[in-house]
Amino acid sequence: MDNLTHSLVGLAAAKAGLERLSPGATAVCLLAANAPDADVAVLLFADRWTFLQYHRHITHSLLGVLILALLLPLLFWLGDRLIAKWRSRPPQVRLKGLVLASLIVSATHPFLDWTNNYGVRLLLPWSSKWFYGDLVFIVDPFIWLLFGSVVFLLTARRKWQLVFWGLVAIVLTYLVMSTSAERGLAHASLLKIVWFAAITSLVLAYRFGAAERWGRRLAWSAFIILAVYWMGLGVMHSLALKEIQFAAAAIGNTKGESVTDMAAMPTLANPFRWLAVVETDRAAYRFETSITDDVRYPASLVRLERADTINSTFLLNAAEDRRAKIFLGFARFPVYRVVGADCLSETVVQLADLRYTQPGSSRGTFALEVPVSCPPE
Repeated sequence: MDNLTHSLVGLAAAKAGLERLSPGATAVCLLAANAPDADVAVLLFADRWTFLQYHRHITHSLLGVLILALLLPLLFWLGDRLIAKWRSRPPQVRLKGLVLASLIVSATHPFLDWTNNYGVRLLLPWSSKWFYGDLVFIVDPFIWLLFGSVVFLLTARRKWQLVFWGLVAIVLTYLVMSTSAERGLAHASLLKIVWFAAITSLVLAYRFGAAERWGRRLAWSAFIILAVYWMGLGVMHSLALKEIQFAAAAIGNTKGESVTDMAAMPTLANPFRWLAVVETDRAAYRFETSITDDVRYPASLVRLERADTINSTFLLNAAEDRRAKIFLGFARFPVYRVVGADCLSETVVQLADLRYTQPGSSRGTFALEVPVSCPPE
């Protein structure tokens, strides 16, 4: 998930009661919620392909998260001891309380990341297997609304805090309005109505003193609502998979291929529409499906050659490229296309991860073009 979501969850956990465990617990919760993403530091020393290789790597594994969860409160505890000695005052930080808060909040990071289709490698360094939840889109405006509202109500006490949260609301509102149009969201107007209704309700809740009335019960309610939301998405995901299974059977029968894998992946702010990928022994297919439609064979079907099963000379040459090795190690549904296979012009192997894009796209590290030499005749 995005770091805004992680931060809001960390702050909500602090306001739910973890802040009482020790002075500095709120800061620890905020940092612990984001600590695994420290792997972004790779970009300071290497290129985007090295970052792709090491993002959601050891810092997102069970072992890495545990180490970070213990290291962070220890640093706070040592810092407090040094400051106490310098200022000639008793230490204030309670190490046990910070460790407990850090362990709880740190666990939310890999779990939240697991819920989307990017995945996490929980078992590093022993296994590099990816785990995918396929429940939540990489950014979810509903989770922003839920936890943003709660954190705003529980933290907006001073004028500067009101200004800060007002700016956050303006930026998020702009992103929601613009992104829905860019991505062709099927129910963009409905999302806008829900968003503005929620913002209006939030302002009213603040004016009527919701934080003073309910306190940390607001934070607990947010986590309960999130759990219910996830369960609802789980049901939607199961229904989408059933639709995809019917479509996969039809594809296999029509194309004369054996289905080997399939996935239903979330789309932006629409739990009824899912992105489907079906792999067979020879190809991979991408289409969208809706659990409200009774369609047994997808109308708009994209078929591409798999990059992990085809022994093409062009592909084998491209796979020697360092970037291609990293990409193929990351991609969940790698596909490829050869441009210029007649060798009359530059020959290029286009790679893509079908869960995000198609070959020939320039979408960051989810697509790659590798120039190759033509095989000798």
